[in-house]
Amino acid sequence: MASDAPPPHHSPLEDVQGVLTGCLFMALAILMFRESRLLLGGTAGLAFLLHYLAGWRLGPVLFLINLPFYVFAYRALGRAFTVKTFCAVAVLAVYTEMLPGLIAFERIDPLFAAVMAGLLAGIGILILIRHGASLGGLGVLAIYLQKVKGWRAGTVQMLGDCVVLAIGLLAVSPGQVALSVLAAAALNLVIAINHRPDRYFGA
Repeated sequence: MASDAPPPHHSPLEDVQGVLTGCLFMALAILMFRESRLLLGGTAGLAFLLHYLAGWRLGPVLFLINLPFYVFAYRALGRAFTVKTFCAVAVLAVYTEMLPGLIAFERIDPLFAAVMAGLLAGIGILILIRHGASLGGLGVLAIYLQKVKGWRAGTVQMLGDCVVLAIGLLAVSPGQVALSVLAAAALNLVIAINHRPDRYFGA
Protein backbone atom coordinates (compact mmCIF):
# COMPACT_ATOMS: atom_id res chain seq x y z
CA MET A 1 0.00 0.00 0.00
CA ALA A 2 1.48 3.34 -1.06
CA SER A 3 1.96 5.99 1.58
CA ASP A 4 0.42 9.44 1.13
CA ALA A 5 3.11 11.01 3.29
CA PRO A 6 5.31 13.58 1.50
CA PRO A 7 8.86 12.48 0.73
CA PRO A 8 11.43 13.50 3.36
CA HIS A 9 13.53 16.59 2.70
CA HIS A 10 17.25 16.35 2.15
CA SER A 11 19.35 16.90 5.24
CA PRO A 12 21.85 19.79 5.34
CA LEU A 13 24.70 17.29 4.85
CA GLU A 14 22.96 15.82 1.79
CA ASP A 15 22.50 19.33 0.38
CA VAL A 16 26.21 20.06 0.87
CA GLN A 17 27.25 16.92 -1.00
CA GLY A 18 24.68 17.71 -3.69
CA VAL A 19 26.13 21.18 -4.25
CA LEU A 20 29.72 19.92 -4.20
CA THR A 21 28.95 17.07 -6.61
CA GLY A 22 26.71 19.03 -8.99
CA CYS A 23 29.24 21.85 -9.25
CA LEU A 24 32.05 19.37 -9.94
CA PHE A 25 30.15 17.95 -12.92
CA MET A 26 29.52 21.50 -14.12
CA ALA A 27 33.14 22.54 -13.66
CA LEU A 28 34.34 19.59 -15.74
CA ALA A 29 31.86 20.59 -18.44
CA ILE A 30 33.16 24.18 -18.33
CA LEU A 31 36.73 22.92 -18.72
CA MET A 32 35.71 20.96 -21.83
CA PHE A 33 33.89 24.01 -23.20
CA ARG A 34 36.93 26.21 -22.64
CA GLU A 35 39.34 23.72 -24.23
CA SER A 36 37.16 23.69 -27.37
CA ARG A 37 36.30 27.43 -27.27
CA LEU A 38 32.60 26.72 -27.03
CA LEU A 39 29.94 28.77 -25.25
CA LEU A 40 27.16 28.25 -22.76
CA GLY A 41 23.98 30.24 -22.59
CA GLY A 42 23.00 32.68 -19.86
CA THR A 43 25.43 34.37 -17.51
CA ALA A 44 27.91 31.51 -17.92
CA GLY A 45 28.00 32.37 -21.62
CA LEU A 46 28.62 36.02 -20.80
CA ALA A 47 31.46 34.97 -18.52
CA PHE A 48 32.95 32.91 -21.35
CA LEU A 49 32.72 35.91 -23.70
CA LEU A 50 34.59 38.12 -21.24
CA HIS A 51 37.14 35.36 -20.78
CA TYR A 52 37.65 34.91 -24.53
CA LEU A 53 37.59 38.59 -25.51
CA ALA A 54 39.29 40.25 -22.54
CA GLY A 55 41.33 37.38 -21.12
CA TRP A 56 39.73 37.72 -17.67
CA ARG A 57 39.88 34.69 -15.36
CA LEU A 58 36.77 32.62 -15.77
CA GLY A 59 36.13 31.66 -12.14
CA PRO A 60 35.99 35.19 -10.68
CA VAL A 61 33.95 36.43 -13.64
CA LEU A 62 31.43 33.61 -13.16
CA PHE A 63 31.05 34.62 -9.53
CA LEU A 64 30.85 38.39 -10.03
CA ILE A 65 28.52 38.38 -13.02
CA ASN A 66 25.88 36.50 -11.01
CA LEU A 67 25.78 38.93 -8.07
CA PRO A 68 22.95 41.17 -9.39
CA PHE A 69 20.70 38.17 -10.02
CA TYR A 70 20.46 37.12 -6.36
CA VAL A 71 17.94 39.92 -5.85
CA PHE A 72 15.62 38.24 -8.36
CA ALA A 73 16.32 34.82 -6.86
CA TYR A 74 15.33 36.04 -3.39
CA ARG A 75 12.14 37.71 -4.58
CA ALA A 76 11.03 34.86 -6.83
CA LEU A 77 12.21 31.74 -5.01
CA GLY A 78 12.95 32.66 -1.41
CA ARG A 79 15.85 32.84 1.01
CA ALA A 80 16.82 29.14 1.16
CA PHE A 81 17.07 28.83 -2.62
CA THR A 82 19.08 32.07 -2.86
CA VAL A 83 21.58 31.03 -0.18
CA LYS A 84 22.09 27.61 -1.77
CA THR A 85 22.48 29.19 -5.20
CA PHE A 86 25.03 31.69 -3.90
CA CYS A 87 27.02 28.82 -2.36
CA ALA A 88 26.77 26.78 -5.58
CA VAL A 89 28.07 29.63 -7.74
CA ALA A 90 30.91 30.28 -5.30
CA VAL A 91 31.88 26.59 -5.29
CA LEU A 92 31.71 26.48 -9.09
CA ALA A 93 33.99 29.53 -9.34
CA VAL A 94 36.56 27.83 -7.11
CA TYR A 95 36.32 24.54 -9.01
CA THR A 96 36.71 26.37 -12.32
CA GLU A 97 40.02 27.81 -11.17
CA MET A 98 41.25 24.55 -9.59
CA LEU A 99 40.37 21.98 -12.24
CA PRO A 100 42.88 23.03 -14.94
CA GLY A 101 45.62 22.19 -12.43
CA LEU A 102 44.18 18.70 -11.89
CA ILE A 103 43.29 17.61 -15.42
CA ALA A 104 44.41 18.52 -18.93
CA PHE A 105 43.27 17.40 -22.38
CA GLU A 106 45.98 16.64 -24.92
CA ARG A 107 43.30 16.44 -27.60
CA ILE A 108 39.52 16.73 -27.49
CA ASP A 109 37.24 16.52 -30.50
CA PRO A 110 34.97 19.62 -30.56
CA LEU A 111 31.86 17.61 -31.51
CA PHE A 112 32.44 15.14 -28.69
CA ALA A 113 33.19 18.01 -26.31
CA ALA A 114 29.93 19.73 -27.22
CA VAL A 115 27.81 16.63 -26.57
CA MET A 116 29.70 15.32 -23.54
CA ALA A 117 30.05 18.72 -21.87
CA GLY A 118 26.36 19.41 -22.49
CA LEU A 119 25.41 16.11 -20.86
CA LEU A 120 27.74 16.72 -17.91
CA ALA A 121 26.37 20.23 -17.42
CA GLY A 122 22.82 18.88 -17.55
CA ILE A 123 23.61 16.27 -14.89
CA GLY A 124 25.27 18.88 -12.69
CA ILE A 125 22.34 21.29 -12.96
CA LEU A 126 19.89 18.44 -12.34
CA ILE A 127 21.68 17.52 -9.11
CA LEU A 128 21.55 21.15 -7.98
CA ILE A 129 17.83 21.40 -8.82
CA ARG A 130 17.14 18.29 -6.73
CA HIS A 131 18.81 20.03 -3.79
CA GLY A 132 16.97 23.33 -4.17
CA ALA A 133 19.77 25.30 -5.82
CA SER A 134 20.80 26.57 -9.22
CA LEU A 135 23.68 28.42 -10.87
CA GLY A 136 21.76 31.69 -10.85
CA GLY A 137 21.81 34.04 -13.79
CA LEU A 138 19.18 34.42 -16.46
CA GLY A 139 17.22 31.42 -15.20
CA VAL A 140 16.21 33.13 -11.95
CA LEU A 141 15.55 36.39 -13.79
CA ALA A 142 13.23 34.48 -16.13
CA ILE A 143 11.37 32.94 -13.19
CA TYR A 144 11.08 36.36 -11.54
CA LEU A 145 9.66 37.93 -14.73
CA GLN A 146 7.19 35.08 -15.06
CA LYS A 147 6.04 35.64 -11.49
CA VAL A 148 5.83 39.44 -11.72
CA LYS A 149 5.03 40.13 -15.39
CA GLY A 150 3.48 36.85 -16.49
CA TRP A 151 6.15 36.30 -19.15
CA ARG A 152 6.91 32.66 -19.88
CA ALA A 153 10.17 31.76 -18.16
CA GLY A 154 11.20 29.31 -20.87
CA THR A 155 10.77 31.94 -23.58
CA VAL A 156 12.76 34.56 -21.64
CA GLN A 157 15.55 32.06 -21.01
CA MET A 158 15.65 31.00 -24.66
CA LEU A 159 15.79 34.59 -25.90
CA GLY A 160 18.58 35.42 -23.46
CA ASP A 161 20.57 32.38 -24.59
CA CYS A 162 20.08 33.32 -28.25
CA VAL A 163 21.41 36.83 -27.59
CA VAL A 164 24.48 35.45 -25.80
CA LEU A 165 25.21 32.99 -28.61
CA ALA A 166 24.73 35.69 -31.24
CA ILE A 167 27.22 37.95 -29.45
CA GLY A 168 29.48 34.91 -29.29
CA LEU A 169 30.21 35.36 -32.99
CA LEU A 170 32.52 38.19 -31.91
CA ALA A 171 34.71 35.69 -30.05
CA VAL A 172 34.36 32.31 -31.76
CA SER A 173 33.65 30.94 -35.21
CA PRO A 174 30.14 30.18 -36.55
CA GLY A 175 31.02 26.48 -36.36
CA GLN A 176 31.82 26.81 -32.65
CA VAL A 177 28.54 28.65 -32.09
CA ALA A 178 26.72 25.81 -33.88
CA LEU A 179 28.44 23.27 -31.63
CA SER A 180 27.48 25.41 -28.62
CA VAL A 181 23.83 25.15 -29.71
CA LEU A 182 24.26 21.36 -29.87
CA ALA A 183 25.71 21.40 -26.36
CA ALA A 184 22.73 23.43 -25.12
CA ALA A 185 20.39 20.87 -26.69
CA ALA A 186 22.20 18.03 -24.90
CA LEU A 187 22.04 19.93 -21.59
CA ASN A 188 18.33 20.63 -21.90
CA LEU A 189 17.60 17.05 -23.00
CA VAL A 190 19.04 15.71 -19.74
CA ILE A 191 16.95 18.11 -17.67
CA ALA A 192 13.74 17.64 -19.70
CA ILE A 193 13.86 13.84 -19.43
CA ASN A 194 15.02 13.55 -15.83
CA HIS A 195 13.46 16.57 -14.08
CA ARG A 196 9.96 15.13 -13.78
CA PRO A 197 8.29 15.94 -10.42
CA ASP A 198 5.41 13.60 -11.38
CA ARG A 199 7.85 10.72 -11.79
CA TYR A 200 10.83 11.37 -9.53
CA PHE A 201 10.56 12.33 -5.88
CA GLY A 202 12.83 13.88 -3.27
CA ALA A 203 13.17 17.38 -1.87
